[in-house]
Amino acid sequence: MQATPAAQVIAFTGLPGTGKSTLSERLARTLRTPAFAGDWMMGALTPYRILDDLDRDAFISLHDHVLETLMVRQLLLGQSAITDSVLSDAVAKQWAAIAAEHGAAFRVVECVCSDVDLHRSRMDGRVRGIPGWHEIDWDHVERLKTWLPPLTVERLQVDAVDPVEANLAKVLDYIS
Repeated sequence: MQATPAAQVIAFTGLPGTGKSTLSERLARTLRTPAFAGDWMMGALTPYRILDDLDRDAFISLHDHVLETLMVRQLLLGQSAITDSVLSDAVAKQWAAIAAEHGAAFRVVECVCSDVDLHRSRMDGRVRGIPGWHEIDWDHVERLKTWLPPLTVERLQVDAVDPVEANLAKVLDYIS
């Protein structure tokens, strides 16, 4: 079954504290499209201790597979989906192929923060309160930088130094 031509997958990615959750949630409200956030999903699994014995690669694989499953389910319904997670080139290419199989567009929005001091200040004392999930600090962001190669896939890049409304307008223009 193919999705309607208007269906699309919008994948938000970027380091913690760069505004991807804020933007993906704003876009979801604007478009009335489901947004699937990796942190919320993994937090929901935490009480079941599924994550306890996973190494980093297995954790990432599980994370990406569950988001992909949710995305595919929306496409099978002929509906769009928004994802909010850290995304690799390999996963982006895989998801683009899946979207194409369902007749849907695939767009990547990479959120960055070009001002290191601002980025760090956004992390200091940040409390998201996701049930079952840990708060992420600046040290975690620094570790992620060493684990993640830069994206090379086609994407829109928005910068957290710009106002949220301006970035949302850029995203809406990019996906239209």
